[in-house]
Amino acid sequence: MRMRRLCSIAATLGLAVAGLAVSASTASAAASYNGACGSGYGVIGSKYVGDGRTFLTYNSSTGYNCVVTVSDTPGVAMYMEARLRLHRTDTVWKASEMDTGTYTQYAGPVYLYAKGSCIDYGGAANSSYTRIDYGVHCG
Repeated sequence: MRMRRLCSIAATLGLAVAGLAVSASTASAAASYNGACGSGYGVIGSKYVGDGRTFLTYNSSTGYNCVVTVSDTPGVAMYMEARLRLHRTDTVWKASEMDTGTYTQYAGPVYLYAKGSCIDYGGAANSSYTRIDYGVHCG
């Protein structure tokens, strides 16, 4: 009886470890910031946006924000968006506030001087739905 119980515990632990290994490999496939905004920009926010991730960056020496959406599957052409604007309540985005199209790596970068202001940012990757955060990163 004791031997059967030990085998059961070992099997359970083996499944748990296997699950952790699968989770770790899935997480490593997720998009990471690619440095497309240039030197001096650090990531201050990000969000999953379908088959990719949108990164909000800030350069404290210049007061500029930058947004880029990076694909989870580099090399695969898909519709992508990167959006950035000063915070406001209307729903219309100007062409200069976004980069949209079919890309294989990333959309953006989109830059905006926003020192002392709140911003709206978001994106999409292989999705008809654009995820946006409104009135964030004020300062």
